[in-house]
Amino acid sequence: MLDFIYYPISAVLWFWHRVFGFVLGPDNGFAWALSVVFLVFTLRLLLYKPFVKQVRTTRQMQELQPQIKELQRKYKNDRQQQALEMQKLQREHGFNPLMGCLPVLAQAPVFIGLYHVLNSFNRTGHGFGKLGLTPDENAQIGNYVFSVGDVQSFLRARLFGAPISSYITAPHSYYEGFTKFGGVPTWITVAVVAVPLMVLASVATHFNARASVARQSPEALANPQAAMMNKLALWVFPLGVLVGGPFLPISVLLYWVANNIWTYGQQHLVFAKIEHEDAEKKRAAVERKSANAPKPGAKPVKKKDGGASAEAGPDVSVSDGAVLDGAAVDTNGSGEPTASGQKVKQTQRRQSGQKRSGSRGRANQKKRR
Repeated sequence: MLDFIYYPISAVLWFWHRVFGFVLGPDNGFAWALSVVFLVFTLRLLLYKPFVKQVRTTRQMQELQPQIKELQRKYKNDRQQQALEMQKLQREHGFNPLMGCLPVLAQAPVFIGLYHVLNSFNRTGHGFGKLGLTPDENAQIGNYVFSVGDVQSFLRARLFGAPISSYITAPHSYYEGFTKFGGVPTWITVAVVAVPLMVLASVATHFNARASVARQSPEALANPQAAMMNKLALWVFPLGVLVGGPFLPISVLLYWVANNIWTYGQQHLVFAKIEHEDAEKKRAAVERKSANAPKPGAKPVKKKDGGASAEAGPDVSVSDGAVLDGAAVDTNGSGEPTASGQKVKQTQRRQSGQKRSGSRGRANQKKRR
């Protein structure tokens, strides 16, 4: 039914067993344990980008909380309009709530597939996922992409004396499947390996939740629903690992520990990267604002005649070859215009429609008389 999950999971596990089995030996318990650990790392590496989007989505959701609350207050009596406005707000900001759930949803089938594949190495006994096979029958049947030889290698593998597919509450009929492959393990042998892994997985779950809660905004922490979820993540979920640990195979406990270790390191790396990017954006915005601001002591520039700038001031000097109103004005080097320069200025005045003052015209008439 779920072969589309079981075959890929078993294929990745088979690949890593080939890698570590080449170095440590195919029947080595650490080779199989490392295969499970690197199966986790492979999955989490594939989910790295969705995880980054999940973090960005969570931060964006926190930033949009004031607007979301405002919409909820404004349309509290109109659920349909409230939903439409929420969707509009999400589209405007490129916000996709499903991205926050994708990594968790993707890991769920992998966990189920890993549990089933590891449990299928030993199908003796009765119960969930068991076929009631005899030890000899079980040792002659492959397990998805694993051959008969791989199944027997898995049964012979021991991690500090315990088969990595064994669990504390397993019935005696289950342990009989290991009779011809290293002997039947005792309950104490399995507990010595499983209990430390249970404690380590529980502690890792708690610290991951603690790091996540520490990054939440004050508004989110003040939310009663968020506060309840934080308490569940901090205390109930780690306690659930301790309570459910005796029913989980050692290999699944290894999966749990490796997954939490990867999560702890990845979230610190991703959050540090995003915070650095946000700091760079803020710094660039401040620099742009400073560059556009007027310099201290600078006079404002007034615009005149369709964008031409004219600076107000008591003294205006004209240098050699200066251009005045689009025409060159000759100067004598001391800043005073020469005769040719004065003619140019007079010509410009006549072209621009300027008239001589009436008093000056009458004075010139008297001189000619």
